[in-house]
Amino acid sequence: MFRKTAVLVTLSTVLTLLSATAQVAPNAQKIAAVAGGTIKEAKASWWGFNPKDSTAALQAAIDSGVPKLIVEKMAGPWIVTPITLVSDQEIVFEEGVVVLAKRGEFKGGNDSLFKASGKKNITLRGYGATWRMWRDDYANPDLYSKAEWRMCLALGGCTNIKVLGLTLAESGGDGIYLGVGANWATNKDILIKDVTCDKNYRQGISVITAENLLIEGCKLINTGGTNPRAGIDFEPNHPEERLINCVMRDCRMENNEGDGIVMYLAPLDATSKDISLRFENCHSVGDRAAARYAVRGGTNRAPAGLVEFVNCVFESSKNEAIAVCKPADRGLVRFQNCTIIKPGATPILLSSGHGANAPAGGVEFVDCVIQGAGEGNPMAFVDGGGVGLAGVGGTLINDKGGQRETIILTDKVMAEWMPVLSWKIVPHMSLEELTLKPLVKQADAEKYAFGFGNVRSQGRFLLHANKGDQVAFTVDFFQVGSYGGNPIPVIVSAPSGKEAHRVKIPYQEQTAVTFTAPETGIYRIVANPGANRLRITDCTNPLNLNGEGGAIRLISAPGDYYFWVPAGTAEFAVRVAGEGTGEHIRAMLINPEGKIVDEVDNTAATYQFEIEQPADTPGKVWIIRLARPTASAWEDHYLDLRGVPPIVAPSREALLVPVK
Repeated sequence: MFRKTAVLVTLSTVLTLLSATAQVAPNAQKIAAVAGGTIKEAKASWWGFNPKDSTAALQAAIDSGVPKLIVEKMAGPWIVTPITLVSDQEIVFEEGVVVLAKRGEFKGGNDSLFKASGKKNITLRGYGATWRMWRDDYANPDLYSKAEWRMCLALGGCTNIKVLGLTLAESGGDGIYLGVGANWATNKDILIKDVTCDKNYRQGISVITAENLLIEGCKLINTGGTNPRAGIDFEPNHPEERLINCVMRDCRMENNEGDGIVMYLAPLDATSKDISLRFENCHSVGDRAAARYAVRGGTNRAPAGLVEFVNCVFESSKNEAIAVCKPADRGLVRFQNCTIIKPGATPILLSSGHGANAPAGGVEFVDCVIQGAGEGNPMAFVDGGGVGLAGVGGTLINDKGGQRETIILTDKVMAEWMPVLSWKIVPHMSLEELTLKPLVKQADAEKYAFGFGNVRSQGRFLLHANKGDQVAFTVDFFQVGSYGGNPIPVIVSAPSGKEAHRVKIPYQEQTAVTFTAPETGIYRIVANPGANRLRITDCTNPLNLNGEGGAIRLISAPGDYYFWVPAGTAEFAVRVAGEGTGEHIRAMLINPEGKIVDEVDNTAATYQFEIEQPADTPGKVWIIRLARPTASAWEDHYLDLRGVPPIVAPSREALLVPVK
């Protein structure tokens, strides 16, 4: 026993000595010389080093303003809480240096390891050095409130910044974030070279706004945690932001849970400055999609400009290799001498966004090679907006086991690959000039319940009430996946357009909504659940889902959706669609006699039911039945009525129809 105790004491003494050795006291003489301007190159340890927390020392060294600061390799990592950078300084992190986020800190949702806003002339050089955070801790709800902005490096509206050689790992957000500064200031003249962003929570790099950006020789790998989970994401938040002269060269995106390269430009619009993005010799391996360009909505919501991919390789993507969703007449996306290798789905997926008001497209392929694809066509089109495709051309080289076929993308070839392009375009019907009334004057309240109609993103309903009715319905607002949520308003507008009632409903709860109808007629109800889902489980009055202006977005919502085909309707169409390539749909169109006249199953692409009938056909009730696909995944799906009132009801008794 005595010998064991003696050994323990000895080990304790050694640990104490090591701790004492690791700690470095400030060097007052050196600090004074830096302050006096006689020393232009300093070592961070002159301001001290504490193996438990070196924040004060490192921040003081940076704040000294010394033109060049060396962060040396010490006995252990530089453990710090958030650090703020200053202008006109080069910081060199020696090989082997680890700057480590202090565990248990960074409780603020925007707490980043290093941050600069409105700064200029900064070089961060760190070949062989690592900045590391605690991604898994931040994702643990028992330890941290959910956030996705705990970056390794966050820059906002900065100029002339160089980031060289560093490894940025396991952040609670992005490895590098290029955000907006004060008064919409963009980042200008940014160089990110030989940097590795590994296992970050949201993105390897996020580019919100930048002008004259070069990202060269970087690795953006193993991203995972919260969407978009990409290697790099170009995603402005407002039309005032910009992506001008942004170049990626010789970069590798690999094993990211999301896409390799994302360009989500929906927040930009026609007033935004033209974008210019160029990708040279970049390689995506094992990402969800290699390259994705997305603009939602119509042409007024899309920026102009040019996006180029030159000599890039897109290998072993889990889904499609290339995905483009944009209007044909706003900007051009060009792929030149690129190679697609063994994609997990259709090599190239083009689409139009739901709510688009002009043909999709504006994509050019110049001698692009496809290797090891399946037996299907090299290209597919999901016509979410029902607007068709235009401005797609060039040449593809389909390589099957060494046998190469050069394909010129003519209109004939496109029509063979994409039968959707031969669909009849049936326009939407507006509700503005229609007066609606219940088809059935009175029915049991159970006929008005729409509990199966789970909506996502936007919930729009129509309800009929007589003046003085005590209207009551229950709203169920609940979670999708791991998305967070906050209370949202439910707004009820009277037939006159005046607000009749407003209530805020909590997240993940059922809420009873009641009001007294001040007028007789159709009330509009709006409740937008965002990324989550919402449904109205019961109602005292006739209730319909409103698809005016575009498709109704649903999520896992099986059931019979009743709709009205007015007298004299010679043709109409019903479109259904899944989401992308991974979420499919099954649907049946049922005529007034109860017969299934057409059916589609296991498709993510938009499918159009087309009906022609004699012009003297009386008004009747039809049904579109949505169901779980028989052999594929199901979550998000869309329902779009054309040529008939764009509203659906949970029953015949609940249906609202135009007054004759």
